[in-house]
Amino acid sequence: MEARLPDPGDALSGVDMFATLEPEIRQRVVAAAVPRTYRKGQLLFVENDPGESLIVLRRGAIMVFRTAPTGERAVLSVMRPPEVLGEVSLLDGLPRSLSAEAIEDTTALALSRGAFIELLHLNPRILDAVMRSFGALVRRLTEQNADHVFLDLPGRVAKTLVRLAGDSSAPMVTIELNQSQLAEMAGGSRQSVNQAIGSFSSRGWLRTEGRRIVVTDLPALRRRAGMTDR
Repeated sequence: MEARLPDPGDALSGVDMFATLEPEIRQRVVAAAVPRTYRKGQLLFVENDPGESLIVLRRGAIMVFRTAPTGERAVLSVMRPPEVLGEVSLLDGLPRSLSAEAIEDTTALALSRGAFIELLHLNPRILDAVMRSFGALVRRLTEQNADHVFLDLPGRVAKTLVRLAGDSSAPMVTIELNQSQLAEMAGGSRQSVNQAIGSFSSRGWLRTEGRRIVVTDLPALRRRAGMTDR
């Protein structure tokens, strides 16, 4: 039996899509959602599955990818709380265009499209929130496409690592991602990505520990990716 979250009033307060809504409306959204748990390595959905729900991440991490006819994966992003995925399905109701896999044990809230439409009738401002989230998705995909045009592979690897590190200000950041997954995200072969990682390691920017990558000089990676240092 699935238990409701203990504090529904605050469950969505940090989620950009819902942060501007009144607490009472957020409570309605949480009340209409169903808690979900996913084990590391478990698929949330695959391409062409029914696009029936919005997923709000509470804990863990999700890898979003597309699969080629040859079976190769192209990883588009790694999503972490308080991000959401599946907002496109809320708008068009069509099958999933992407696949999603938990790369850490993950907890989430699933809001069905039917529940969303019902909430929308009660408060149209929810649609504004979804449209903002959809715009952020388009911008992210546009930037990713530009990276493949303007950045060389080591630059893309560096930028991928910076994104995975998030907003951390710690001197060292551990990234739970193996080099095969990193190659899928950066859009290169594993051998080429391994060479880039080896180059970064020799410069003291990171080190590898089995299936982990420990970033030790995030500003250097940001510079290599052509990003403004903070």
